[in-house]
Amino acid sequence: MIELLKAILFGIVEGITEWLPVSSTGHMIILNEFIRLDCTPEFMEMFLVVIQLGAILAVVILFWNKIFPFQFRDKSKPVIEMDKIMLWIKIVVACVPAAIVGVLFDDVLDALFYHAIPVALALIVFGVAFIIVERRNKGKRAKIRKLDEITFQTAFMIGVFQLIAAVFPGTSRSGATIVGALLIGVSRSVAAEFTFFLAIPVMFGASLLKLVKFGLSFTTMEAGVLVIGMLVSFFVSVFVIQFLMDYIKKHDFQVFGWYRIILGAIVIILGACGVITV
Repeated sequence: MIELLKAILFGIVEGITEWLPVSSTGHMIILNEFIRLDCTPEFMEMFLVVIQLGAILAVVILFWNKIFPFQFRDKSKPVIEMDKIMLWIKIVVACVPAAIVGVLFDDVLDALFYHAIPVALALIVFGVAFIIVERRNKGKRAKIRKLDEITFQTAFMIGVFQLIAAVFPGTSRSGATIVGALLIGVSRSVAAEFTFFLAIPVMFGASLLKLVKFGLSFTTMEAGVLVIGMLVSFFVSVFVIQFLMDYIKKHDFQVFGWYRIILGAIVIILGACGVITV
C-alpha cells in the first residue's frame, strides 16, 4: 500500500511538471532523493520515463480534434484533413534531431548528466533564458500566431531546441521547445500547443525504448506501481494543460523562469550540504 501511495505522489509530480516548463526530470530526481520506491534501480529508471505515457494520453484526448486527421462525417468513409497530415509531418521533422541522439546516446547521456548538479545548472540556465526572451519580446507581435503558419524550417528549428533537452536533463523538453519557439517569433499559445504535440512521438518513443531495455517481466507490485503512476499523471495532466493554456492568454513565462532559478539554486545548496546525491 505504501508503494502505491508513493506511485500516486510520483504521478502527481509528473502530471504537473511535464507540461509546465519547469523540468519534470529535475523534479523527479529531487523527489526520488527523498521518497524512494522499494524497487530495483533498473525498474526505477524505467518507471521515471514510462510514467509519462499517462501524460501523453491527456494531450491526445484534449487535442484530439486538432491532431486526428480522419474525420467521420459520413458513415461510409472517413474524410482526410490534409492540414492535420501536414501538421504531423512537421511534428516528425521536429522530432528527428532528438530521436537520433536519444536512440544512439541515451545510456551515455543518462550516465553523464542524469545527476542533481547538471540538472540544477540546466534549470538555472533555461530559467534565465525564459526571462531574457520574454523581456525581449515584450510588446512585440508574434510572427506565427496559428499552427498552420509553422513552416518545415520553423519546425526543424524548434526540434533543434528540443535536442538540447534530450542532451541535458533538467533543461525541460517543454521549456527548451517553448524558448526556441518564442525566439523565432512563435506566439505563446502556438508554442505551447506545438510543444504538447511534439511530446506524443517523443515521449512514446522514449517510453518504448525504456520498456524494451527493461523487458516486460514485472512483479505484481511493479505493475501496480507503474499503472497507478500513469493513471495519476494522466488525470493531473488534464487539469495542468488546461490551466497552462488559460494562463498564457494573459501572462508570460517569466514566473516559470524565476521558479527554475530558485529551484536550481536549492538543488545546488542541498547537494553541497550532502542532503541529496550529486
